[in-house]
Amino acid sequence: MYQRVPAALTTQGGSPTDNGDSVVTLDQVPRWSDADCRSSFGYDNEDPSFTNPFFPDPLTSPSEGESSSYGMVPRFPVDHEINSKIYLWRGHPWNLEVDAVVNSTNELLDEAHSSPGLHAAAGPGLAEECTTAGGCRTGMAKVTNAYDLPARRVIHTVGPKYAVKYHTAAENALSQCYRSCLELLIENGLQSIAMGCIYTESKNYPREPATHVAIRTIRRFLEKQKNKIAAVVFCTTTSTDTEIYKRLLPLYFPRDKHEEEVAISKLPADVGDENGETIIDERKIRIKPLPKKNIPITLQPPVGLPVTDVGLVRRNSSYLDFYLDPAFMSLIKDPDQRRQEQWEKNAQEQRGWNYAKMLGFGDLGGPILSAAEEYSLHSRYLAKAKSLNLSEIAEMKIVYRGGVDSEGHPVMVVVGAHFLLRCLDLERFVHHVVKEFEPLIQKPYTIAYFHSAATLQVQPDLGWMRRLQQILGRKHRRNLHAIYVLHPNFHLKATVFALQVFVDNVTWKKVVYVDRLLQLFKYVPREQLTIPDFVFQHDLEVNGGKGVIVDPRTKYVYHRP
Repeated sequence: MYQRVPAALTTQGGSPTDNGDSVVTLDQVPRWSDADCRSSFGYDNEDPSFTNPFFPDPLTSPSEGESSSYGMVPRFPVDHEINSKIYLWRGHPWNLEVDAVVNSTNELLDEAHSSPGLHAAAGPGLAEECTTAGGCRTGMAKVTNAYDLPARRVIHTVGPKYAVKYHTAAENALSQCYRSCLELLIENGLQSIAMGCIYTESKNYPREPATHVAIRTIRRFLEKQKNKIAAVVFCTTTSTDTEIYKRLLPLYFPRDKHEEEVAISKLPADVGDENGETIIDERKIRIKPLPKKNIPITLQPPVGLPVTDVGLVRRNSSYLDFYLDPAFMSLIKDPDQRRQEQWEKNAQEQRGWNYAKMLGFGDLGGPILSAAEEYSLHSRYLAKAKSLNLSEIAEMKIVYRGGVDSEGHPVMVVVGAHFLLRCLDLERFVHHVVKEFEPLIQKPYTIAYFHSAATLQVQPDLGWMRRLQQILGRKHRRNLHAIYVLHPNFHLKATVFALQVFVDNVTWKKVVYVDRLLQLFKYVPREQLTIPDFVFQHDLEVNGGKGVIVDPRTKYVYHRP
């Protein structure tokens, strides 16, 4: 698929060759330290459409009186060894013959949200392996094989969504992306990596602030691990990104004393900590040393004050300011006190849910999970479900995929009569449900539940239903359009009412009761459903009446008595 390119066909500026399927080796890509161009820190080629009014340009000229860098220590001094490991290339990373290339993707590692062109170049094997990787959290990275690419591995990472309100959180998450990729590179015994722009337009991350984060994170990492990494290639695919990198690289990777001196005045005020992450002063831990024993602490009230004013003198005494840090004094509540209050609140909720347990609804006293905790729980179950062979549960036809409803939403069919608790391993069944529901819950969907001929056997209690809802996650509850319940009885309606009261009022309010098949077909067309024969028979027995129902698929005529 790929052809090797002679060195004469590549340009010194790192432009791609005409053949997009050609292999470019590292010796054909110019090193940053060997590049002929020396940035003048100008803005002639800058695209003004990417300016952000919330962030002043860090490269604007300083005011008078601040332009002199005499006597200032450079924050990123010249380091020729580190500079020799940096490359800047215009082109797609997967055309490079390196140990690893970086793919900017989403939490599911799916092809639609990956770096454009990567999966097409790698072949179908990459997408198949990504489906078994178990997803990836924002800021983290995972490694797979490279298949048809000239690289040895592909490192997938998930960049953050950007909002001005959460600027610092987005910066640190993006920094973690680059650091995670380099850590995986070393862990897998690899030494060279090609990195495109992890920040994406779909996530609204402004280009220039993101480039600062990328370059300074790589610089800080190489300062600690430069002996384990041979090459880092910054890859750009647009002229805007290329010009931004050319302007900012001299700030963090100065190649001579002149660039080092210019960088002192041009660098932004906050260049992060030793890892390149943004420093948050409010989160610093400040610990004051204990007072020395030889320092006498004596307080004598002024002569002439009444005894009742002695306490006022003690409270106003300046010696407290010497020993107590104002940052700690500014806390609204003591952390131990907050934990104690939270424990008492949980205990009170637990006692309240015990009444539900006494009524036979199950244990509803588990903690309320945050969105991050539900996401982590769902990811763990999904990853395990993909690694298990659940064919015996799939053959029971309890949960299976239908077509689409009358509004075009995909349908998941659930057959109550096939749910035999005595024959079912509930934990494996949960994994099967998570695996089957995963493709549907990404967008609005519908559930069709057949309660036809369901026995009065002991069903899972509400505590189990609440746990299943937590495992499916908030995306499931948000995208659920409706639950059509066919042939409900009084016991089922009472259970749904209990679910609304004790588990989730929003989700279970979406239940629509349907008494007969003809009524269900108004919501979900018959040709979109695979319906067991006993459901038709149950409909005849329950509803009776004259007329017939013809199954459009089998052409079987069901006569009403």
